[in-house]
Amino acid sequence: MNTHTFAEVRAHIEASHSLLHEEPFLIGFEYMMLDSERKQSIFLAEIKDDNGHRYLRVETTVIPLAHFDAEKCLRINQMLRIGYLAVGDLADTPYIKMCHNLPYSNLDMAEIDKVIAYLAPMADDFEKQFEGGADIF
Repeated sequence: MNTHTFAEVRAHIEASHSLLHEEPFLIGFEYMMLDSERKQSIFLAEIKDDNGHRYLRVETTVIPLAHFDAEKCLRINQMLRIGYLAVGDLADTPYIKMCHNLPYSNLDMAEIDKVIAYLAPMADDFEKQFEGGADIF
């Protein structure tokens, strides 16, 4: 079944995760890593392009941009098949984020779960490698 509203996405996520952040078109929760006590904060938001097409953005903050070379980010982006690296501010500090946009036009819950299950461990591994094993997000 295709999902066409953010309310349906929210209900799906709430069925298996406790929401830590909740706004009308933005939710956040902690994704638990398998076989570990580590967590990764995941945010889902509805966004629109210039033509009014809706997308579900899945994102997670990884590390401060100052801790990583921007050129390496661009090289990693070229290799990624699911997701991309971006920069966003958190408390006035630029951070590297892993993101993926899913069009609502063919969105289903299994695809949302697949993207989250792929991005969260990859972001956590990135964080472990470049933050000396710390679990900051």
